[in-house]
Amino acid sequence: MRAFVFPGQGAQAVGMGRELAEVYPAAREVFEQVDEALGEKLSDLIWNGDIETLTLTQNAQPALMATSVAAFRALESEGITIRDANFVAGHSLGEYSALCVAGALTLEDTARLLRLRGQAMQEAVPVGQGAMAAILGLDFATVDHIAREVAGEEVVQAANDNDPGQVVISGHKEAVERAAAAMKEAGAKRALMLPVSAPFHSVLMQPAAAVMANALAGVDIQPPAVPLVANVRAEAVTEPGAIRRLLVEQVTGTVRWRESIANMAGAGVTEFWEIGAGKALSGMIKRIAKDVTVRNVGAPADIVALKG
Repeated sequence: MRAFVFPGQGAQAVGMGRELAEVYPAAREVFEQVDEALGEKLSDLIWNGDIETLTLTQNAQPALMATSVAAFRALESEGITIRDANFVAGHSLGEYSALCVAGALTLEDTARLLRLRGQAMQEAVPVGQGAMAAILGLDFATVDHIAREVAGEEVVQAANDNDPGQVVISGHKEAVERAAAAMKEAGAKRALMLPVSAPFHSVLMQPAAAVMANALAGVDIQPPAVPLVANVRAEAVTEPGAIRRLLVEQVTGTVRWRESIANMAGAGVTEFWEIGAGKALSGMIKRIAKDVTVRNVGAPADIVALKG
């Protein structure tokens, strides 16, 4: 059994997807359609821009999705389709990429939703008030417990359960710093403040969740061709109404990536294909399910290797 998985924010790099667009007309068409949907040349920023501008949340989210979908369209050009997977899943914004390739959302709607999502998440909390930190070497239960203990009147919560030794916390800047220090005292190997501009996947994102609830209400969602393993439930869903609700919950909820991968592996998945920019998910997957095969699809050479 096989799962196609799609990366989230942090995987962006200037030049991503360019080779795919040069080699595969179907991949180039994805970037052109996203440009048209957004009314701007996002592809020019992706391929020729500066990393600071590309990393802005409102740019990174649709850019990473476009790269993932372009990689998938290149696979389709070689005869590999969505039906070659048993599940799809994506890390945070990657969930939108997964829904797009599975036919639940159109490419145009996905691009516009992610542009709005990025803007809404950035505007939900004034710059400088929120923060995130990666905690290495403690399990989720321990991180969650310490975060609750030190929060006080502020917000700090476990935002991403990435793998057995990496949990990301999110919330008010001072609370995140307190929690990071407490986790170091509790035995964390490292507590790294992340270079992000907002406290994603925390209750401080509630204004953004409201924006997305309104936007998603006006978008047609079809049943995906294969089940989506949703971030906030770590279980498969196919019903459009449930997908709509979970996409809203995901803005403030925990990304349960460790459980999602473990559950797919437990269901019999032996191959995970990370489709899009970077290899961040591949490392996480190998730490979660050590016996599975992980493949990357981000450039034409990767597709050649798969065919070989």
